Amino acid sequence: MQGTKLFSGEKGLRFLYRSSGLMMAPLLILLFTFSTCRVNPPMNKPAAGPEKLSLIKLPPGFKIDLYASDVKNVRAITWGADNVLFGGSRSEGKVYAMVDKNGDKKADEIVTVAEDLHMPTGIAYKDGNLYVSEVSRVLVFKNIDKNFRNKPSFEVLPYTFPEEEHHGWKYLKFGPDGKLYVPVGAPCNICKRDDDPRFASIMRMNPDGSAAEIFASGIRNSVGFDWHPVSKTLYFTENGRDWMGDDIPPCELNHAPEKGMHFGFPYCHGGTLPDTEYGKEKPCSDFAPPLQNLGPHVAPLGMTFYTGTAFPEEYRNGIFMAEHGSWNRTKPLGYRVSFVALDENGKSKGYTIFAEGWLEDDGSRWGRPVDILMHPDGSLLVSDDFGDAVYRIYYQP
Repeated sequence: MQGTKLFSGEKGLRFLYRSSGLMMAPLLILLFTFSTCRVNPPMNKPAAGPEKLSLIKLPPGFKIDLYASDVKNVRAITWGADNVLFGGSRSEGKVYAMVDKNGDKKADEIVTVAEDLHMPTGIAYKDGNLYVSEVSRVLVFKNIDKNFRNKPSFEVLPYTFPEEEHHGWKYLKFGPDGKLYVPVGAPCNICKRDDDPRFASIMRMNPDGSAAEIFASGIRNSVGFDWHPVSKTLYFTENGRDWMGDDIPPCELNHAPEKGMHFGFPYCHGGTLPDTEYGKEKPCSDFAPPLQNLGPHVAPLGMTFYTGTAFPEEYRNGIFMAEHGSWNRTKPLGYRVSFVALDENGKSKGYTIFAEGWLEDDGSRWGRPVDILMHPDGSLLVSDDFGDAVYRIYYQP
């Protein structure tokens, strides 16, 4: 799909519109769809059963199993009480509860908690309440542990986010400061929106929606973050822009130890690569560089620090990331779980592949990792919105 670059995103469309007039409107709409929207190409979608899980390659001693299946389009996941795993979705508009009734580390029951929501991708749990993101607002389901089977009502936090759907789906997580962190993606592939500084940022607010503020800026689209278990500072994934080529720019893993940092979008990518449209306006040296550059177009989403003891010591306090996979790269890349080990100063010691096989050698894809969460026993849960499943990866040498 890369091919010859005829024009570049929204800027090229504006040029074509001025040059061609209203008669070109239908063609422009079609071109816009293919040039700027994240529309995933057709992919094989067999059930994520044992025969498929046998394709997943893991380091020696690790194994993978199904934790939950037939959970349509499951995205972000979080724990409630009593072995109940909650999950959001995007295209399905649903929130799920996956219940492990007998403690065998497999969900025995899937409950639809809510439906007909607007991209309820992000999900977070605090003090017995479930927080769910929509594009322009955050919903709160009170006393969710007692009510999830009863089609519970929800309250709406008073703060309103932008309504743009492009990168408008939101990840949610509570930080060690007790605040709810919410990303606001750029409403485009590449653009400046000086009219609203909330775009391309990570924000935070109190649990009641008050005191909302921008924590970090220059972030094209983050769909995953977590805090270092020792320093308590924020690390987050970032999806790189499209239409600069198959191999640039890289996606990023970033570190924001303090409020007010700017990470380069839309001027700079990967710490050293000026943007083709905005790179002349500000140098890359003006911005915080990535902690670790990742593969181009791998679409890193959820991430978590590993704080358990069930995995070998080399994984302790390192970062596991779900790479959702490229959508328009000539040769697909991603569709895997990666790992970044950190030194005692929180700096990257290297970027490696931990689990792969959802992308097959012939380019077909049967799964797309989205979010990663530790199970209380120290294993890892990985959600898959394409395979409609949650996997459990555990160590059993």
